[in-house]
Amino acid sequence: MRFHLPAERKLVHEMVVPVRWGDMDALGHVNNTVYFRYMEIVRLDWIFKIGGRADPAGQGPLIVNCFCNFLRQLDYPGDLRVTMFVANPGRSSFETFHTIARSDEPEVICAEGGALTVWADYGAKKSVPLPDWLRALVG
Repeated sequence: MRFHLPAERKLVHEMVVPVRWGDMDALGHVNNTVYFRYMEIVRLDWIFKIGGRADPAGQGPLIVNCFCNFLRQLDYPGDLRVTMFVANPGRSSFETFHTIARSDEPEVICAEGGALTVWADYGAKKSVPLPDWLRALVG
C-alpha cells in the first residue's frame, strides 16, 4: 500500500542533508532505514527552531507512526534536499510529510514519507491538546 502526500499541506521547513558513506548498505545504496533518519533530522531541526524541544519533565512531541515510499535509490556521494510539510491538525496531533530529492536533481523525488506527531505529557504518559503557539504554526 502506498501512502500519498495530502493535497492540502503547509510547507514549514527545508534543509540539505548530506549522504554519508556509512548510510549505504552492502548493495551500495542508502539503506532503507536511513531514509527515516533523514526525515527525523529535518523534523527535529524544525521542532527545535520553533521552540518545541522535548522536556522530559513536561510536554513535547512523540512520533506514533511513520511511513516511507521508496521511489528511487540514493547513493553516495551527494546532498539531499529534504522538504517538510504539516497537515491535518487535530486536538493533540498533526501529520508531517517529507519529500527527499538529490540537491543536484531537486525535481526528482526519490522518497516521500511522513509521521503522525502527538503532543504528549511525558509524566502522565498521555496525549494533551496542542499548545496554542504550535496549533497556529500547523493549522
